[in-house]
Amino acid sequence: MSPGERYLELCLRLRRHDDGLVDAYFGPEEIAERIDAEPLRQPSELVADARQLIDEVDSSYLRGQLVGLETLARKLAGEEIPYADEVERSYAIRPKRVPEERFEEAHRALDEALPPDGTLAERYQRWREGDVVPADKVEGVLENLNARLREKTRELLGLPAGETTEIELVTGKHWSAYNYYLGGLKSRVAVNTDVALNASVVATLVAHELYPGHHTENAWKEQLLYVDGGRLEASVIMYGTPQSVIAEGIAELAIETVVDDEDAFVAEVLGEWGMGYDAEAGRRIRQAKEPLDRVTANAALLLHEDGASPDEAKAYIQRWALVSDKRAQQNVDFLTDPIGRSYVTTYTDGYDLCRAWVGGDPARFKRLLTEQLSPADLV
Repeated sequence: MSPGERYLELCLRLRRHDDGLVDAYFGPEEIAERIDAEPLRQPSELVADARQLIDEVDSSYLRGQLVGLETLARKLAGEEIPYADEVERSYAIRPKRVPEERFEEAHRALDEALPPDGTLAERYQRWREGDVVPADKVEGVLENLNARLREKTRELLGLPAGETTEIELVTGKHWSAYNYYLGGLKSRVAVNTDVALNASVVATLVAHELYPGHHTENAWKEQLLYVDGGRLEASVIMYGTPQSVIAEGIAELAIETVVDDEDAFVAEVLGEWGMGYDAEAGRRIRQAKEPLDRVTANAALLLHEDGASPDEAKAYIQRWALVSDKRAQQNVDFLTDPIGRSYVTTYTDGYDLCRAWVGGDPARFKRLLTEQLSPADLV
């Protein structure tokens, strides 16, 4: 049996303990059916299986993935793993605190960039929550952006023949949007309408989830690595492994890879729907707030390393990220989720890593989409 098939079996055995560990599976049904029919292997046995396979594989990519799977199995077995160790073993990057001086600098920059009247948090939330896409236009705007970004992605990076996507609106979720990769080069993206969709983030969201983000990566890798290359390990997408760092890095970098000026692009698209958008102000505010994207990862360290309470973490997020009570609570809900608590680091760490490695070169971004690269390959 190949290392790729043994890896796949381990993923599917972990899925029997927690279905949420597998983001997507589009491999052979006969393997999944065989694993589902066998006697349940205990987490301690899966730890041993992972360790044995780590010692036997030649692929550095698979070794990194297997360390993540071993860590998942250890947690399922009830082992308490210190938070920073859990993150490092899962995602191959040790979490680091961002100095709060950077947040203070961002607050000063936002104070200059935002319209006046009110506290800084009130002014930021007025911009963040006020300039929204009307509910009756959300679906049309998303589909329009999807079509435009798909064409830009096709021209710059190419797309596998036959890939397709669909967008649905949902409620009652703790995330803004989620890509359900269905296999067969198809994604269904759910967009949460509980929180108003701000004009400044709408293009980022579509690029992140679809073109050239999660859908584009998954479709290319399914076609090239699994269908054409026969790599069984490429037919499963696992949380808790280094592939998530690359995936979120791609998605966070997506919009700036295919659009030179995001705010001008948004103003053009929304203008066609009868909506105004101040691209110049949006550009200033977007640049000023960038360091605040790291606040939630700091809050995770407060919670899981320093012993802060969820209420204290929420207050920290509200203070530094300047967000509303509702958004801060959504963040805390994610940080207290068994997967989300460590996964939160993949967004900013993945972006920093991939952006530095790509260096503005579309050919390098295409490599991220099509090759099995690990964080160690990008350092």
